[in-house]
Amino acid sequence: MTVFGYKLPALSSLLLWALLWEIVGQVDLTFFIPPFSEVIATLFGMVPTAGFLNALQTTAWAFSVGVFFALVIGIPVGILMGKSRIIDELLLPWVNIFISAPLTALVPVLMVLFGFGTRTVIITTSLFAIWIIILNARTGVKQINRSLVEMAHSFGASPMDAFFKIYFWAALPEILGGVRIGIIRAVKGVIIGQLLISIVGFGALFELYSSKFMMAEFWAVLIVLFGLAFALSEFLAYLERKVAYYASAR
Repeated sequence: MTVFGYKLPALSSLLLWALLWEIVGQVDLTFFIPPFSEVIATLFGMVPTAGFLNALQTTAWAFSVGVFFALVIGIPVGILMGKSRIIDELLLPWVNIFISAPLTALVPVLMVLFGFGTRTVIITTSLFAIWIIILNARTGVKQINRSLVEMAHSFGASPMDAFFKIYFWAALPEILGGVRIGIIRAVKGVIIGQLLISIVGFGALFELYSSKFMMAEFWAVLIVLFGLAFALSEFLAYLERKVAYYASAR
């Protein structure tokens, strides 16, 4: 951020919003927004507790498993859609429907089909993440220089060799972009699942603190959630920049 010709550090905007938050909290305009300093103090006191660590572990497990299935299913399906016109025509309409549909409306259906446990939360997390991963992997394959594929075939590469050595690596920048957005959507999915399906993990903490109007604790958990999502997103953005040369090599 640049102000009056001076370039400020990257986190300056966040510090500005934190200051504004502190002022609004100190003025006591609404009980819903406590002072930022109180939220931070509550956060440091909350993190070492057993309740918070158990909630973090439960949420991290459901999130990790859900993202794992979204990756191992979404990336191959997206690559196959980019390779095969028939598969693309069969699946693309469904991918476009699910990526634009309000997936929260499917939660009651998932509860009927799979019950009220962690399994349904994992499925919800995967559904939130998988569609953008599929779409980006497909886009990456569509942009591959066909001469790469033709060269691989001329040297006797099998379809499996072409899949892993040509399509995957050439489409990697777009795949990582889809994974980054998919992980952000997966954070929404796991919290929605824990709020609506099985009141566990961070979902249980949100439910507890909001029902008892414990706003400092509520915002502290929210800051942790936003911080983790931001850290994951920035790490994947860093990986995207590292493999960006693949795009020019196509």
